[in-house]
Amino acid sequence: MDYRKALDYVLSFADFERWPGAGYAERWDLARMEELLKRLGSPHKNRKTVHIAGSKGKGSTAAMIASALNDAGFRTGLYTSPHLHTMRERIRIGDELITEQEFADVVAEMEPHIEVTNQNWEGTLSTFEILTALAFNHFQKTGADFQVLETGLGGRLDATNVTIPDVCVLTSISLDHTAVLGDTIAAIATEKAGIIKPGVTVVSSPQVEEAAEVIKRECSEKGARLIKVGEDITWQEQGASTRKQSVEVKGLNGKYGFAIPLIGEHQIENAATAVGALEILDVKNDNIVFGLESVRWPGRLEILRENPLLIADGAHNGDSASRLVESLKEYFEFDRSILIIGTSADKNSSAMVAEFAPFFDRVITTMSQHPRATDSSQLAAEFDGYGVEVKPTDNVGQAVTEALAQAGKRDLICATGSLFLVAEVIEEAKGISGERYPSMETPRQ
Repeated sequence: MDYRKALDYVLSFADFERWPGAGYAERWDLARMEELLKRLGSPHKNRKTVHIAGSKGKGSTAAMIASALNDAGFRTGLYTSPHLHTMRERIRIGDELITEQEFADVVAEMEPHIEVTNQNWEGTLSTFEILTALAFNHFQKTGADFQVLETGLGGRLDATNVTIPDVCVLTSISLDHTAVLGDTIAAIATEKAGIIKPGVTVVSSPQVEEAAEVIKRECSEKGARLIKVGEDITWQEQGASTRKQSVEVKGLNGKYGFAIPLIGEHQIENAATAVGALEILDVKNDNIVFGLESVRWPGRLEILRENPLLIADGAHNGDSASRLVESLKEYFEFDRSILIIGTSADKNSSAMVAEFAPFFDRVITTMSQHPRATDSSQLAAEFDGYGVEVKPTDNVGQAVTEALAQAGKRDLICATGSLFLVAEVIEEAKGISGERYPSMETPRQ
């Protein structure tokens, strides 16, 4: 089996990233995933684990934690989603993506176990479940000391929620995936807090009151120690440029001064959260500092070119849109601002439009190649209601070309709305190719 055949096989199953919902809570449990892992020899066990859930910042926080563990000399597996350019980005050991051959070999080994598991259950395993099992298998085969796991959706019923972690991390929780997880902060927080295990320490990013109350209750019921970033762990900003920001974090075990190559107030919160988790894992001060300073996580307030300034950011809901606007005001100087935006149909685009419309001078709406992409004309109509100058385009290439044609050297172009849009903008700006998946199927009910 080669990589393309392996990829086609994995993608032949239901991919709920592309087709969300489908009776999530009503038809889902972890028993099918647990059976597959048992047939594979339980590759998810017998290594230290960090489990991360949240609405925003969980990928950045996971990358920070993994970077520090790598610096400490641990062989660290990192599992994140979604990816930007290749499925292999989701599964890493240290700084190395799983290779095409490794991916193919593990899928070939897993295939008979997947087929038997599917025969024993109504419906089939999902693409995300198979990728999660693939990650566990790869980490076992490569002798990982640690695995850092980012949930895909929610937490309670997520395929990653099959381990007993050494520390649980909850990043900022806000309204997201409301059609699947619930339409209140409390309901969403309950799903996210489903990763909390009895007696396992929880490190929580700053939360709105409704989410904080849910997390506090879950920790109390499960006898889990709760460490609150912003209260138990604090920070002092030390200055910033357009490329990095300096901060001193006061943790439970000491102070840590470092400059992270990611900008935005939210990234300081993520870094402080990572420090809290790393302290629980007894990682040394120097390794925490060097790890955070060397982290790389593309597509988050990433500068792609200058004169004019082109920035890509994965903001995908109202809260992250608000934070993005504040970051653009704080870190950058420019004359006019141009927005390239493409959203996913399952997201609350109205909340993003409400944040972006008062700030940007011009708006260009577009569509990624993702099947959930919102129609660009529909998105443009939302901006029309605010009296903003807006132009819909058919694809990302057109949007970038149009923005560059409109922009002067001192103007700012910001591309955002979803990571799928961001990925295509990065590919357009850097002249690189990303994987495309025309064979992906809708969920089998």
